[in-house]
Amino acid sequence: MTAHFIDRVARLDDLDALHRVMIRSITHLQTEFLTAEQVAASHKVMGLDSLLIRDGTYFVVESGDRIAGCGGWSFRETLYGGDESIIAREPSIVDPENGAAKIRAMYTDPDFKRCGIGKRIIQLCEQAARSAGYRRAELMATAAGVPLYESCGYSPKSTLQFAEIDGVQVPLLQMEKML
Repeated sequence: MTAHFIDRVARLDDLDALHRVMIRSITHLQTEFLTAEQVAASHKVMGLDSLLIRDGTYFVVESGDRIAGCGGWSFRETLYGGDESIIAREPSIVDPENGAAKIRAMYTDPDFKRCGIGKRIIQLCEQAARSAGYRRAELMATAAGVPLYESCGYSPKSTLQFAEIDGVQVPLLQMEKML
């Protein structure tokens, strides 16, 4: 697929389209890595924290009138989880001198996988975080995201963790990178 991509900061009026991309991404791109039960449970632990849009730290990559992918970074303590997830928000601000920017809510529409969307969004996030004074970034990776993050220079910060959702264990890996 040859496509022309444009990136921009997400707006609140993008929310419906972003949610559709996230659902498609979780449903289709996690299946190589997770069981059907784990994919279903992932919908409850993953998602978009709309505070990222309000903070102006969430990006959209578009191809024509479609969102090909999205993702962001945060200067807040929350590491992962969306508005509807069971993960609690920690909205306090991370000091750039001592803490890490958080790379969050990365999703690619399955129709645009392997087109460089994820790497493009990571670069946008890292540039913005560096400009804000952060020297380190961290994230919570899904099994499907680990190869992308490793290719972008992230390495495991801890051992594999599991979020328990309705009795189903969903694997997650905390990763980090010096900026």
